Amino acid sequence: MEMRNARAKLRQIPIFPVIVIVVLSFSWGVKCQVDDYNQSDNPEVVPLFAELVYNRLSNLTAILSPEILRKLSFCIKDVDADWNGAFNFSSNLGFLSSCIRKTRGDLTQRLCTAAEIKFYFRSFFENGRKSTNYLKPNINCNLTSWVPGCEPGWGCSVPSNQKVDLKNSQNMPLRTLDCQPCCEGFFCPHGITCMIPCPLGAYCPLAKLNKTTGICEPYRYQLPPGNPNHTCGGADIWADAGSSSEVFCSAGSYCPTTTQKIPCSSGHYCRTGSTTETRCFKLTSCDPNTANQNIHAYGIMLIAALSTLLLIIYNCSDQVLTTRERRQAKSREAAARSARETAQARERWKAAKDVAKKHAIGLQAQLSRTFSRRQSVRKQEPLKVLGQPKSGPDVALLPPMPSGASQQASTSSATKKKEPSNLTKMMQQLEEDPSSNEGFNLEIGDKNIKKNVPKGKQMHTRSQIFKYAYGQLEKEKAQQQQNKNLTFSGVISMATDTEIKTRPVIEVAFKDLTLTLKGKNKHLLRCVTGKIMPGRVSAVMGPSGAGKTTFLNALAGKATGCTMTGLILINGKIEPMHSYKKIIGFVPQDDIVHGNLTVEENLWFSAKCRLAADMPKHDKVLVVERVIESLGLQAVRDSLVGTVEKRGISGGQRKRVNVGLEMVMEPSLLILDEPTSGLDSSSSLLLIRALRREALEGVNICMVVHQPSYSIFKMFDDLILLAKGGLTVYHGSVKKVEEYFANLGINVPDRVNPPDHFIDILEGIVKPSTSSSVNYKQLPLRWMIHNGYEIPPDMQQNAGGIDTSVRGTNLRNEANPSDVGPGERSFAGELWQDVKCTVELKRDNIQHNFLVSKDLSDRQTPGVFRQYRYFLGRLGKQRLREARMQAVDFLILLLAGACLGTLAKVSDETFGALGYTYTVIAVSLLCKIAALRSFALDKLHYWRESASGMSGLAYFLAKDTIDHFNTVIKPLVYLFMFYFFNNPRSSFSDNYIVLVFLVYCVTGIAYAFAIFLEPGPAQLWSVLLPVVLTLIATQQERGRVVKTLASLCYPKWALEAFVIANAERYSGVWLVTRCGSLMSSDYDLHDWGLCLFVLIAYGIVFRIIAFFCMVTFQKK
Repeated sequence: MEMRNARAKLRQIPIFPVIVIVVLSFSWGVKCQVDDYNQSDNPEVVPLFAELVYNRLSNLTAILSPEILRKLSFCIKDVDADWNGAFNFSSNLGFLSSCIRKTRGDLTQRLCTAAEIKFYFRSFFENGRKSTNYLKPNINCNLTSWVPGCEPGWGCSVPSNQKVDLKNSQNMPLRTLDCQPCCEGFFCPHGITCMIPCPLGAYCPLAKLNKTTGICEPYRYQLPPGNPNHTCGGADIWADAGSSSEVFCSAGSYCPTTTQKIPCSSGHYCRTGSTTETRCFKLTSCDPNTANQNIHAYGIMLIAALSTLLLIIYNCSDQVLTTRERRQAKSREAAARSARETAQARERWKAAKDVAKKHAIGLQAQLSRTFSRRQSVRKQEPLKVLGQPKSGPDVALLPPMPSGASQQASTSSATKKKEPSNLTKMMQQLEEDPSSNEGFNLEIGDKNIKKNVPKGKQMHTRSQIFKYAYGQLEKEKAQQQQNKNLTFSGVISMATDTEIKTRPVIEVAFKDLTLTLKGKNKHLLRCVTGKIMPGRVSAVMGPSGAGKTTFLNALAGKATGCTMTGLILINGKIEPMHSYKKIIGFVPQDDIVHGNLTVEENLWFSAKCRLAADMPKHDKVLVVERVIESLGLQAVRDSLVGTVEKRGISGGQRKRVNVGLEMVMEPSLLILDEPTSGLDSSSSLLLIRALRREALEGVNICMVVHQPSYSIFKMFDDLILLAKGGLTVYHGSVKKVEEYFANLGINVPDRVNPPDHFIDILEGIVKPSTSSSVNYKQLPLRWMIHNGYEIPPDMQQNAGGIDTSVRGTNLRNEANPSDVGPGERSFAGELWQDVKCTVELKRDNIQHNFLVSKDLSDRQTPGVFRQYRYFLGRLGKQRLREARMQAVDFLILLLAGACLGTLAKVSDETFGALGYTYTVIAVSLLCKIAALRSFALDKLHYWRESASGMSGLAYFLAKDTIDHFNTVIKPLVYLFMFYFFNNPRSSFSDNYIVLVFLVYCVTGIAYAFAIFLEPGPAQLWSVLLPVVLTLIATQQERGRVVKTLASLCYPKWALEAFVIANAERYSGVWLVTRCGSLMSSDYDLHDWGLCLFVLIAYGIVFRIIAFFCMVTFQKK
């Protein structure tokens, strides 16, 4: 039955129109010969005619594509996709069918050809983004020919004998006949007589005359005067949204075709130029006729979620660190347990070793009796030989031992074999009573030590005791390392002395050391000669301006901006001090300690980065534990050091931590600049005792001290006393300083501290006694004469009071009275000299920073990658403890995003450029200010750590890596507010990607500011730069210079990336607006990837600049 009905319907269709359509469809590839449709009144044929017209219109893309790509490539990526987005009417061709009926089949005679379409759009873009009321004169509309079809909203047809070729892109046809109003769904521009289909997203109904205003509504053109038969036609223009807003489908409605407008239903929203209604998200409110969905609820939910996350991080950060510290405490306990087990194994090994020695001695005696009968008389001799030390110069330094001590020790060893060594007790007794001169008058458990002790009771110096004790400690360490089998060769090896492995020794000698300030010829140090030796504590004293700190800097190789003469010998060789920087500790005068780390964390980080890389972890733990115990920091080991804003440990404890940072790296040379300044006498005494224990292990210690108490003064081994001008007054043993000055007639009064008295004399406050003929200015000369040093010629004028017989030949270089100082310079000369001095000083600093010397320290510290891991761990702890500051940064970004998203609504004409401009400024400013803290607050710490040999690259990369957290999170925080309050058409991911690259860029710029500038100027530049650069980048009237400057501004690329991402979402009726806006802003739709590349390139370049400044411009 259904088949019969279908056949009946087919019989009702006229045969001739079908044949015509088939012929036309086959002949279209060559040229269509049929341009009018006489069957336009047949409702069953019209749709087929409409389909054919639509196919002819679609084929115009092949003709217009080259022109579009040549002139509009900056705003159109894919011609076919954008053409289909604007003119794909295949889903509904009703407006074509209506127009075919209205024009009685000559629709193709009224459609614009490719030449007329090009003429319209070319005139439009030549006139600028905003269109004028009419086009340029042409063949149909000019001063001599102005038909009704030239008026807006009207069109005409061609003569019946003329065929229209829509593909003709060169010549416009003569079209002046049968003029009538434009069809619905088409627009007829003012100045041409053809019709162009309105694009999708437009609403083009027929206009109606408003008799009150005389305007054809909804369009804005008027009827021509003096022509009463002329009526309102159709649409007259398709241009940008500002010039032809009446053509665009209004907000709150959607237009599935260009002749139909439907109000948006509830639960949906319709933006301007929509072809379909879009369903609103859940939890959003969308009333009927809504232009945009209200997604503020999502923003509020995200605020709540982010705030909860920040509260969790803030409240749990301490718990995370506490758990980590607990795990580290377990590791420390495991290391201590390992050390105890090692000590027990050593005791068992020593017992087995004693048995092996007895067998070795018996074997040796048996062999001796076999080969020599005369050796039988000396049975006990090998026992004495094996126990004695090797002959050498060090034997003479060992202190004597009472004769009864050996017998007493052997007796006690028989009864108390398992009693531990009393060497520690001896060291403690020496610390408690440093002036004691008693010998090794106590029981010692180690038999080897007993045998090595010299016999006889004899007075000796503490340095000999310390050296001897240190040697025994190192021997015990070496014995712990021994792990050989009890073979015959092993037994013989155990029976001999073990070679002692000690720290590298650094002995520093200096001769005629003179430092002169460049450009000013001012002596900071002069003719300083002497030596500081391992195992001794040397104190440098003198009045203010004596060059004490300069002297330490010269020894440490840190003196810059000066001309240095003389020699500095390291272990008797002329070698740069930088070659030993891995085993040299320098304690600055200021307490440069990380305040947001605990005491143990500060010390542990220094130990990990500066001790040998192959040193086992438990050994490093023991080193840190030893330093904590020796400095008396056990009670505050888990306390934060503290900062200016947050109270931490006391000042004395902070000073000891400052010293401990250098002690944990087991230095061979330890230089300290005023370690006791600001401490009370008890804290100073505790610190000096800890340093004496370091000297006990062979460390060469030299320090500057001010006003030490008498008990502390007596704990020093050597004294270097400097006068003003950097001249040496005394350099020698502390015990002999009073004797030396007494020989000069300067006696220390009763109840007066000797160092205070000597410094007061050098300051000129106290005059020597009347019995002494020595002036305080002559004291350096006295020291030179006393040691036979040559006196410089310009100092001989102060030697007038010294006896000639005493001076001897040291004054053979007489001063030349004709030698006078340089004459007075002019102002320009002095200015030029100051500039030269400044340039030379900068050059010296840069050369010093890039100084490369061979490493002679014999210590392989961790490489860059391991230090990078250590820095990451430390910075992670610091950032967790700065959670409140991070929360404040995020809160400010949330508020900025909410305010800007609410105030700067998206403008479809500019694709949200205003809101994005505010975004670039706000994000740049806030992220720069926050990024300044990364380096501005840690400059001093970096300078100290880099001077000690830590990797600057690892430090910089770790800082940058930690800041990547902000680079990823801060765009999210800002967009959670801005995107859901502003609701642009571009996707959340596109905006997030651009913001991530923008934050990465501005963070690199902030690094350069923070490192190169002081904090105040750095903050000022961080605020002004984004504003100024954005103003340059958004200038509308651009010359060549301004355009070049704009291309160098990072806001231009960020803003272009934002606008491009948003403009791509506008199609259909928005094509002209998109091209006009991008053309006026000089943006290119293909440059989104280029914009991101430029932003990341800026970030990388400024990071390289910041790193270069960090390693170059260091404060010395």
